[in-house]
Formats: sequence, structure tokens, C-alpha cells
Amino acid sequence: MADPKIGVLVMSYGTPESMDGIEEYYTHIRRGHAPTPEQLAELTSRYDAVVGGVFPLRENTNRQAEGLQAALDAAAPGRYAVYQGLKHARPYIEDGVDAMGADGVRQAIGIVLAPHYSSMSVGSYMTRARERAEERGIAFQAVESYHLHPKLIEALVKRVRDAYAELAASTGAGKPLKVLFSAHSLPVRIREIGDPYEEQLLATSSAVAEGAGVSDWQFTWQSAGRTREPWLGPDILETLKETAEAGYAGVLSAPIGFVSEHLEVLYDIDIEAQAEAKRLGIKLVRIDMLGTDSLYMETLAETVEQAGRAAFM
Repeated sequence: MADPKIGVLVMSYGTPESMDGIEEYYTHIRRGHAPTPEQLAELTSRYDAVVGGVFPLRENTNRQAEGLQAALDAAAPGRYAVYQGLKHARPYIEDGVDAMGADGVRQAIGIVLAPHYSSMSVGSYMTRARERAEERGIAFQAVESYHLHPKLIEALVKRVRDAYAELAASTGAGKPLKVLFSAHSLPVRIREIGDPYEEQLLATSSAVAEGAGVSDWQFTWQSAGRTREPWLGPDILETLKETAEAGYAGVLSAPIGFVSEHLEVLYDIDIEAQAEAKRLGIKLVRIDMLGTDSLYMETLAETVEQAGRAAFM
């Protein structure tokens, strides 16, 4: 008999389980093409700089999935069962759907640990999940975005306020400060297809800035891929240089496109951008990531419940 529970497929980009898994992970990102020794050495060095051979990054996603299950159980006991599906690491998206099918789940909701929709990111996750769900006879409902959920904004506002106060205290009273909101860059061609990614990021940034009482802010990009086509910019390293040249004493980094501590935060911001800020003589402070913050878990749970009511009730 089919399980009456609604399956919830929690998706994210994925990360290797250990240093030994970096080459397989990188090969999957490159669509089956193994990285060159130089590319592998560079990525390995970044992970080593962040984790030092001990690999806790996968645990961040595991805790978020567990936190969502707990939030759903509190709101609707026994109604939802959470599964994981990763884009570039095991368990892959298809593995998560297969696990649902094996458990007899016949209705499922997909949600990504990324609040903003792009056809190149969230859209690609949902396509893979939906295709496998159809193969398994599972009705599938996708959550495309939740970038303006009130509790998400509330959680981010608190982080910006707290980190801004820390930055102001460390730079001295009256010194000019700027907030830099950021997210993972995507190829410029998303603008040609009317993709909502950029618009949604700006909407979140504006709502958070307003809630935190911040008037001097800017949106910038980070972590662009190294391909021949142009990617959205300016990059945060360029923006830091412009900010320093404009006379600012400090910058608050708010990478709102991410919800967890991983390479794009721990290396690209905490190591690379931090080093550039020091070189430029300005102070850089980063907000805490959402992780398993109760407001974020409630955001996910309420969004899932809303999708479930719309699709299956």
C-alpha cells in the first residue's frame, strides 16, 4: 500500500563527503569530463584551506534537512517525509526520488535550499526531479522560490543588523560603511530569456536593507564560473576596490544567495574577499549564514505546506 505521507525532496548543489571525493565531484560538475591536474589541484587547495582535511560541509545540509523534518512534524505531525537530493553528489536528485518511490510515496514536493529562482539553477534541479518522479509514478509539485517570505526576510534582517553593529564598532563612530549583498553569478544570457533570478535577488536585498534600516547598500556578484561566455558582474572583488576608492572604511558582506556555509562563503568571501579587503585597507565583516535558524526552517516548512495544500488537498 502506498504511503499516505507527502514526500519532500530537499535539494542543494552538493559537496564531496571527503577530500577523497573531490575529483569525482568535479567531474560530475563538468558533465563527465575529468578536471585537468591543475584544475583539480586548485579546487583541492581551496577545500584544504577551508576544512583542513576534515570535512564538515556535508553536515550543514544534513542538519538543514533534519531541521525541516522537525519543523514539518511540529506543524503537521506524520504528514511529511523529508528526503535529500543533491545536484552533483550522492545522494543525487534521482536517488532521492527513487528512495521516495521505494517507500511507497506517491505525492511529492520539491524545494531547493536556495530562495531565488533561475532556470539555470533551481529550474534544472526541478527538471531532473520531475522527470524521475514521472518515471516512478509520483505526482510532483515544485517550489520555485520563496525569496520574499516574511520569516526569511526577518532572519536576514537580524543578521544584517547584528553584523552591521559589529562592523561599526570595529571601524569607529562616524566612519562610512557599505552593505554588499551578493549571490552566485550566472551567465549574462539569463537576461535574454527574462529569467527572474536577478530581479528576485534585488527584491530580497531591498526588503532586507529596508528592514535593517540600511540606506547605503549595493548588490554585487561572486563565484562566477570560468567559462568563455560572460557572467553577471561586477564581481565582489571589483566592488570592494571601488568601495575602498570611494573612501569607505568598512564593508558588510551579506551573501543572501546562499543559506549555508560552504566553499562559496568560506573561501570566496572569508578567504579571498577578506584578503582583498585587507589589501585595500578596509574592514570586511560577513553576516552569519542561515543554517538551521528556526525562522529559516519555518520558512521552508510553511512554503512546503502551502505547496502541498495547493497541489494535493
